[in-house]
Amino acid sequence: YSLDGLLVFGLLLVCTCAYLRKVPRLRTWLLSERRGVWGVCHKAAVIGTRLHVAVSVSCLLMAFYVLVGK
Repeated sequence: YSLDGLLVFGLLLVCTCAYLRKVPRLRTWLLSERRGVWGVCHKAAVIGTRLHVAVSVSCLLMAFYVLVGK
């Protein structure tokens, strides 16, 4: 376990949930619940949509680090 893996997992979770929020059927099916596990996905989707510039820059920097830095 490492901090790198945790950051990659967090970024992928935020990006995936933000993408799922843009699909109408999946939004009502998956992201309508605000408690429990689906609540975490709902909150990650809100973070991804509100901070889309910062999340995308973070994804690019993490991809560069994983591909070149390691």
